[in-house]
Amino acid sequence: MALILPRPSFCVKERFCKHLRKCRQALVRIRYLIILNLWSGRSAREIERVLKVHNTTVYRVAKRFQERGEASLWDGREDNGPEKLSEDFLALLDRVVRGKASEYGWRRPTWTREMLVITMQRKTGVRIHVATMSRALALIRARRANPRPRVKCPWHPAAKTRRINVLQRLLATLPRSEAAVYEDEVDIHLNPKIGLDWMGLGQQKEAQTPGQNQKCYLAGAMDVRTGVIHWVEGAKKNSWLFWDLLYKLTRVYAKAKVVHVILDNFSIHSSNIIAVALLNFAKRIRLHFLPPYCPDHNAIERVWQDLHANVTRNHCCATMAKLMYEVRYYLRKRNRRAERKAATAAAA
Repeated sequence: MALILPRPSFCVKERFCKHLRKCRQALVRIRYLIILNLWSGRSAREIERVLKVHNTTVYRVAKRFQERGEASLWDGREDNGPEKLSEDFLALLDRVVRGKASEYGWRRPTWTREMLVITMQRKTGVRIHVATMSRALALIRARRANPRPRVKCPWHPAAKTRRINVLQRLLATLPRSEAAVYEDEVDIHLNPKIGLDWMGLGQQKEAQTPGQNQKCYLAGAMDVRTGVIHWVEGAKKNSWLFWDLLYKLTRVYAKAKVVHVILDNFSIHSSNIIAVALLNFAKRIRLHFLPPYCPDHNAIERVWQDLHANVTRNHCCATMAKLMYEVRYYLRKRNRRAERKAATAAAA
C-alpha cells in the first residue's frame, strides 16, 4: 500500500497539511489523514489500527485520490440538491414530536420513527429515510422518556391564574420582618424506589427489598429566601405531623411577625386540629393554599425529587434507621450548600 501513492514534493505536502488544519468536517479530515499516512509509508492495516477505519476505506480513498486529486477528499453531497433537514423542517418536527400521534390521525398514541417519517412527508412533501429521522431527532434534542402522570386542575383557568398571581405578588413584596416557606410531605419507604441506572453489558443489577416494608414520613418547609429545609419526622402522615412542623416554624422564625406557608390541599392541612393550632399560634402562621393538582408551583416538590434520586432510589439500606440516617445526611448537606449560597449572595 505504501507504493500506491507517489511521494509529493515538500511544497505540495505543506499546502496539503495547511488545508487539513483548516478543515472542520470530521469525515474529510479522516480522508486527509489517510493520504498523509500513505505518504508516510504506512500500510492499510496500520492505518486501520491508527485511525479506526476499515482497510477497504483506505483503498477507496487512495483510489479516488489517484484519479481526482485533493478534491476527491471533500464531500460531494452538496450536489445532491437542497438539504432536507432544513431549519423549517426541524422546527416543524419539534412541534410534531411535542404532540401526540393521535393528534395527527394515528390510532397509536405514541410516536415511532416510521410514523414521524410519514407524518412529516404529509406536511412538507419531503420524504426522508428512517435513519435520517434519527439524525433529525438528535438535532432537535428529542429523547425517549416516560411521561409524567398528572391530574388536571378542576379550577377554571382564570381562577387558577388569579391564585398563582396572588402568591407570586406575596413573595415579591414580602417584608423583611416576615418569612415564607413552601411546605409538603414526603414518604420514605424501606422498599427501594426502582429507577434507571448504568449497567454493564449483560448485567442487570438487583435492588434488595426487605421481607416487610416499613415507612416513615417527613413534613418539610423550604425557606423562600435561602432554600434551607426545615423538617420533622413521624410514623404517620396525619395532622399531628403537620402540627409539629408548624410548631417548629414558630421557633425557627421566632423573630418573624408572620410566617407564610404555601402548601397544597391535602386534607391534613385543613383539619380541625390545624384550625385550633392556628388560633394558638396567635395568627403568626398563615396558610396559603395552591390550586388543586399544581405541584409545579410548589418548589419543595423538586427537593423531594432530588432526595429520591440521591437516597431512596435503588438504595441498599437494610434497616429504616440506616435509611433515615442517609436522608438526614442528604438534607443537612443540602442545607449547608444553601446557607453558603445565601451568604455569598448577601455579601455581594
